[in-house]
Amino acid sequence: MDWLSVLPFIVVIFAAIWTRQVVPSLLFAVVVAGYIMDFHWLGGMLTALGFIIDGLKDESNIKIILFLYAFSALIGLIKMSGGIKGFVQEAAERIEHKRGAFMLTWISSVGTFSAPSFRIVTIGPVMKALRKSIPMTKQELGFVIETTASPLVVLIPIATAFVGYMTSVIELSLKQAGLEGDSYSLYIQSIPYNFFAFAMLGVGFYLSFFHKNKTPATDAENYGEQTEDDHWEDCHPAVTKDLPAKPWHLIFPLISVIFLTFLLMYSLGVQAGRQGLDALINANVLDAMVLAVVLTLTAFVIYLKLRSESLKKMMDSLIAGGNDMMGVILLLAMVWGLSTGSEALGFAETISSSFSWVPAGFVAVITFIAGCGISYFIGSSWGTWGILMPVGVSIAAAADSSLPMVIGAVFASGTFGAFASPLSDDTNTTAGILDLNPMKYARFKLRPALIAAGAAAVLYFMLSFFLT
Repeated sequence: MDWLSVLPFIVVIFAAIWTRQVVPSLLFAVVVAGYIMDFHWLGGMLTALGFIIDGLKDESNIKIILFLYAFSALIGLIKMSGGIKGFVQEAAERIEHKRGAFMLTWISSVGTFSAPSFRIVTIGPVMKALRKSIPMTKQELGFVIETTASPLVVLIPIATAFVGYMTSVIELSLKQAGLEGDSYSLYIQSIPYNFFAFAMLGVGFYLSFFHKNKTPATDAENYGEQTEDDHWEDCHPAVTKDLPAKPWHLIFPLISVIFLTFLLMYSLGVQAGRQGLDALINANVLDAMVLAVVLTLTAFVIYLKLRSESLKKMMDSLIAGGNDMMGVILLLAMVWGLSTGSEALGFAETISSSFSWVPAGFVAVITFIAGCGISYFIGSSWGTWGILMPVGVSIAAAADSSLPMVIGAVFASGTFGAFASPLSDDTNTTAGILDLNPMKYARFKLRPALIAAGAAAVLYFMLSFFLT
């Protein structure tokens, strides 16, 4: 089939950029793969359906779905019990100055790094409540908050909603390319090569602690009229007035997830015959993360029930929280289906035979630049990773390029879109909390994001010659 095997990826890239909708574009690409395999009006659809079902039947993929749903359900329970509101209220009452507010922003990442939206929802209202004490515009505040969202979360290799997905796309890409390797170990090795994330963290740190602008903050970019006061309790459903304020309902569950994940990773590693640090980095990391979240969720439900919380209310919150992740689970199903279809079409063999001439030093930088363009126009880091990772890994294998560096470049390109795109969840969540116009706010962030992306591209180009 040769170049026909590449057609589904061409389709998904152009469809995603045109429609700015990742899931329908992926589904369309899976259907295209099905009809390439069986060009019959019914057989093509059945083949495409089979690709999706095969992806969902994989044991590791089922564990990823369980982890994401359970983790999101835990966040829903934390919101319902007043954990996020309590944290925001305590912080807003105790912190009065800019330096303290930004120290909280960075220090709180220790306990709220689980997902970018979670970071934004816990820190954004604090900044909104303290804005009069901070000589920054709302755009600048949003910028600082977001530099500790996706650019930080992608670098943390444990107990985040991202880890399961990132290791999954690496694993399916390795399988598709016919390569051996542990996906989690490769993710760990790729972290130092996410140059864009490190660059944005550096810019955010500078603005947080060394910003010299003394001009009073203005609301020029608000949706509506300027108001005398910013009421943080009106900015997001997680901090509304009708919720209780109990910060420990945020702190204890997150500590439990982190502690149990490390403990179970080590225990499973020892059980597999490993010792020391090697026991922590093993193929059972997904099992440990699933167990840690499920155990924490169970214990938290029991605790709240003993505190006379309504079981029906808790179950409603758990289901609502878990269902927030259904869009992501649907995205995963389409990514896995496309991977299965591409494997059946011989995609890796086509790439290997066609791109072996590509200089190894150029793979990472080309992948990064292409990924930045895709992620900016579709506004989804996860969508970008699902589309681009199989292509990047296959080309890296064909060109004998550094696999960790190429994987890091793919993750960096998706991080660029999550940070800079006006369509990204991060941009729109921050804009909603701070009453900013998303398009104007995204334009404000674009210049520093492009500077960081340019620096990252140069680093990929220069470093590649030392690693090949």
